[in-house]
Amino acid sequence: MIGGMNIIIEQLYYGNIEAQEMTTRNTPKLRRKLSKLAKAEEELSQKLNPEEKEQLRKYSELCTEFSCLSCADAFTVGFRLGMQLAHDAFVET
Repeated sequence: MIGGMNIIIEQLYYGNIEAQEMTTRNTPKLRRKLSKLAKAEEELSQKLNPEEKEQLRKYSELCTEFSCLSCADAFTVGFRLGMQLAHDAFVET
């Protein structure tokens, strides 16, 4: 158990584990949602003039940035919670 943990920690240290690549599983449900999102964006974009399309592009970029920050925050909170659980499981208080 400890040996496996050391390997994971070492891989994380050397940058061989990319947490953000592991967080999104390519599930059918996710693919359907992504497809609906792309279709809705395309339909909306077709109805907009060039200035409005630029506004939509900026909005989309800001949503992506917000989502990335939110996911990073959620990962941090989850990681801390996991470490606290591990600590509590192995350390008597």
